[in-house]
Amino acid sequence: MATTKVTTDVIDMSGNAGGLTWVKGTTAQREAAPSTGVGNLRENTETKRTEIYTNQTGTAEWRNLKESAVDNTVDVNFLVVAGGGGGNISNGGGGGAGGLRTSYATTGGGGSAEAVLSLSTLTDIAVTVGPGASLSVSPNHQNGSNSIFSSITSTGGGAGGFRDPNVSASQGQDGGSGGGGPSQGGPANSSPNGSAVTSPVVQGFDGTFGVDGPGNGYLGGGGGGAGGVGAVYGNGGAGLPVNILSYTNAGPVSVGEISGTDVYYGGGGGGGANSGPGTGGLGGGGDGSSTTAMGTGSPNTGGGAGSGSSSSVVSGGTGGSGVVIIRYPSANAITVPGTLIESTGSPFAEGSFKVSVFISGSGNIQIT
Repeated sequence: MATTKVTTDVIDMSGNAGGLTWVKGTTAQREAAPSTGVGNLRENTETKRTEIYTNQTGTAEWRNLKESAVDNTVDVNFLVVAGGGGGNISNGGGGGAGGLRTSYATTGGGGSAEAVLSLSTLTDIAVTVGPGASLSVSPNHQNGSNSIFSSITSTGGGAGGFRDPNVSASQGQDGGSGGGGPSQGGPANSSPNGSAVTSPVVQGFDGTFGVDGPGNGYLGGGGGGAGGVGAVYGNGGAGLPVNILSYTNAGPVSVGEISGTDVYYGGGGGGGANSGPGTGGLGGGGDGSSTTAMGTGSPNTGGGAGSGSSSSVVSGGTGGSGVVIIRYPSANAITVPGTLIESTGSPFAEGSFKVSVFISGSGNIQIT
């Protein structure tokens, strides 16, 4: 077959929206072809590789063009906070904070930061924001609900315990952080507190037991927080500062609790008492009460609820809802289903990254 030479300096194919069709064939067809010139290209239909005729090794031969692997993954930092535990009546213990797991700082319970997730683009990634618990009235304890991002699950906070002078006290419940134990007659440590889960990883701290006696105000124990144990004298454990979303963006949309330039999540709830109730921990924990009104955990913090003094029907006592926050390169984007709600302004631009903040709902996102 004669060789056709193109003598123009430029071949303009800009008006063609398709592609340039290469010479193609099997390896046997390639070997049967007449000798060719260095620089010629062809597509091998058996190996599915593009080949070039080259004398790079000193011998003219067909060699595969070098192809680099395509990286279809994105590194994503995360903060996953579960819903806070419910408060309780009758000098109850404070609700435990929702479990806190993050790759961006020390994780809940004093654990090390978790590994950044390398996630594939154009695949479904599960996201669930756990609601806070309703008021707990023994024996119907109400723990917070779990929050999920991809392979990461944070456990809902444990409910506060309940005191009844006529029966044995119900203990604070285990959870991401443990619920506080109630006030109870007898030894000071006889009103059991809830513990923080340790599997698959630690996510928070224990609640603590309540105390009895006029000098102590018949005080329920503080709920555990992501950053500290609940206090014997009623105060909820502190949450943790995690600045995956800056305080300048977190403040206007009421995500986390701001102190200085830090954003705290996962404060434990305060214990209820006849007098001198406990205060909620920094990070959205609800205050305890000496009346029928309990402190509510702050939304989108995972804060535990405060407990009350009276055994009457009470108001409040609900845990703070959780939150899921992810941080990824600004070159990428995400698609979000209508069943999953983002905060106003999400995604936020922070340097060379975007930060998406999910405040309620459940669904599958995709990274593009």
